[in-house]
Amino acid sequence: MKISTDWLKEYVPAIKDVKPEDLGNKFEMTTVEVDSVSRLQDGLKKIVVGHVLEVTKHPKSDHLHLCQVDVGQDEPIQIVCGAPNVAAGQKVIVALKNARIAGNVKIKQGRMRGERSEGMLCALQEIGFPDSVTPKKFEDGIYVLPEDAVPGEPVYKYLGMDDAIIDLDLTPNRADLMSMRGAAYEAAALYKGQVELPHPENVENSQEKASDYVSVQADKELAPAYKMRIIKNVHVKESPMWLQKRLWNMGIRPINNVVDVTNYVLLDYGQPLHSFDYDKLGSKNIVVRTAKEGEKFTTLDGNDRELKGRDILVTNGEKPVAIAGVMGGLESEVTADTTTVALESAVFNPHMVRKTSRREDLHTDAAVRFERGINVTTVQEALDQAAKMLAELADGEVLTGTVGYDETDKDPKQVKAGLKHINDVLGTSLTEEQVRDIFDRLGFASRFENGKFTVDVPKRRWDIFIDSDLIEEVARIYGYDKLPTTLPVAPTTPGHYTYKQKLVRDARQVLESSGLDQAISYSLTSEEKATRFLLEKGLPTKVQLPMNSDRTTLRMNLLSGLLDDLAYNAARKVNDAALYEEGIVFFRDEGNDRPREVEHIAGAMTGLFRQKNWNTKKQPVDFYLAKGIVEHLLNELGIESKISYEATQKFDEMHPGRTAMVLVDGDPIGFVGEIHPNLAKEYRLKRTYVFELDLDKIIAAKKDPEVYTPVPKYPAVTRDIALLVSDDVSNADLMNCIKKNGGAYLQDVSLFDVYAGEHIKSGFKSMAYQLVYRNPKATLTEDQVNKAFDKVLLHLKDEFDVTVR
Repeated sequence: MKISTDWLKEYVPAIKDVKPEDLGNKFEMTTVEVDSVSRLQDGLKKIVVGHVLEVTKHPKSDHLHLCQVDVGQDEPIQIVCGAPNVAAGQKVIVALKNARIAGNVKIKQGRMRGERSEGMLCALQEIGFPDSVTPKKFEDGIYVLPEDAVPGEPVYKYLGMDDAIIDLDLTPNRADLMSMRGAAYEAAALYKGQVELPHPENVENSQEKASDYVSVQADKELAPAYKMRIIKNVHVKESPMWLQKRLWNMGIRPINNVVDVTNYVLLDYGQPLHSFDYDKLGSKNIVVRTAKEGEKFTTLDGNDRELKGRDILVTNGEKPVAIAGVMGGLESEVTADTTTVALESAVFNPHMVRKTSRREDLHTDAAVRFERGINVTTVQEALDQAAKMLAELADGEVLTGTVGYDETDKDPKQVKAGLKHINDVLGTSLTEEQVRDIFDRLGFASRFENGKFTVDVPKRRWDIFIDSDLIEEVARIYGYDKLPTTLPVAPTTPGHYTYKQKLVRDARQVLESSGLDQAISYSLTSEEKATRFLLEKGLPTKVQLPMNSDRTTLRMNLLSGLLDDLAYNAARKVNDAALYEEGIVFFRDEGNDRPREVEHIAGAMTGLFRQKNWNTKKQPVDFYLAKGIVEHLLNELGIESKISYEATQKFDEMHPGRTAMVLVDGDPIGFVGEIHPNLAKEYRLKRTYVFELDLDKIIAAKKDPEVYTPVPKYPAVTRDIALLVSDDVSNADLMNCIKKNGGAYLQDVSLFDVYAGEHIKSGFKSMAYQLVYRNPKATLTEDQVNKAFDKVLLHLKDEFDVTVR
């Protein structure tokens, strides 16, 4: 929101001598952020009023003119100008020799096609005016100044370029500052001044009744207030210079006196108005209703729009004439031929206006104000002010009476706040008189009883609801820089992680030390990806307003996000990657709208896990690497003796022969393996190995106690055995049998060789194990080891029909 300091000082005499920069700094320190304090004349010099005395054609050009211009010097100067609208008798903008115009461009004396040119006749854009505020009449030519402009004087005051503009970066809650009157109340509070606002009087100057011209019907939910005035015999013409200056300094293009008046009142009161050409309405009945689904309407910008059932329309009883609170219609716009104006002032449902504005991408000044709120107490006054100005500036006749209704609540809100509570929150020692003075400066009536203030908050401050809002007002006006700097006083307690937090952090550390990098993926994905790799049954949870088609559903696994990450890297020639993620997945049960949150941890690896070096071989990712990382993770988290793996074909997304369930005490907690080749092709990945574990189950599982084992005093005895077994016998089965029957002194078993091929009959394989025996209290004898070893062989032959090689 742009604030004119000249306009503001008319309303608040107390700031008459305050420098604009100081005023901007005051707003910055107490109210909202200030983007800039600037004047259009900043950076310009030697730009004056010129009087064109004579215009002749350039002898060597068909579009250039030789202009003799009086610039207040002893003799006129000659300027070559190519503007199509230059003419004798005009007062124009002249950049003299060595002047600086917009963009810090320096004007030099020179020759144009052989003719001397001692300056430049300027358009508004050439001295810093944006295209968006330049009157259309002068868009393609030089600007013509008023007749009273004095040649030789600087042009700045004639164009309002000397008015300092404060550009406020408003927060949504301070929509009251989207008007000059709202800013005036704020400035008066900051500088202990009074607000002197003009109020319209004697508006009506015609005996005819407005009710004979128009009637209003509306749903009060759509429009809590809707009022109209009728102004006859209007002469649509250019606005006076003072009004044009006010508008373009605030960033609005002057159009004509009718439109300019409504924009002026918008800036002054913050109340959006709309002017209809009464004769184009086609009816005396104004009806505010919702649109019919698919109803067509052409807005003022010339675009045809297809409306939705929740759009609010202003209609003539049959067809729409405006999208309420957003933009009027092209068919009923005010033009140069308009003679009777129907002027609208209303309050529309902010939620419905916001939805229409966003869907149609029509973020008009009116829509923004209706969305954030307006001062409902000035709906009638703003309408009266606009009608009065049309009578003065357009020679209009304002008909007697206002048509419509107003059912808005105009009573002040009562908010209570205790003096002790105010001081406790701010850390101050403010007295009752000091706080009351702040409320008085804000224009809030207050009463103090039993240690509490009861404050009547006027409707112009609709952002204040609770005591915390009042405390903020006290802090702002008292001065944030005056608040004491103190450290909080509270009992100190040592901070520590919970058991779950510690285990989660340990899991991350283990995977990172194993060579995996952490990834953080979106919690929202597509429904197809969300329902892959499911560790448990559950229904997908969809969001009501998804960002796009790829972010519609809460994830039910982590692997889909990790595979997206691997695909992203692969598309950028990063083919070797090992990632992990720890986070929440969501499972929804039948009949329950709210999903359960489950902590998971997952990893995905592709390409080379370790590059070739002078002393190491390259190591591609494979099943055993992924399984080893899972084993290492579970062992480090305290789960070792209860882990087992079972081949599975449960997951359609996984390779049917290279996937294993991970079990703890027989309970599945996750899986590890290679993704299905078809899925790898979908993601354009090479062989990729993954794992996903239910971290909540790991946290809840009983952990193996950490027991100190002293360095053994007695030697170990080893036995190697090579077994010929059927291909359908797994290593896990053989290991379990050996450990179960190995006796008390069997300390370790390891598989060190697997062979199938020449000299091994078809359907069989050779598996070689090393068994380690140790007695921690004595040296083992040969006989003890042989008995234990023979027992293992016996059970292996009985259970698996093995042949010892």
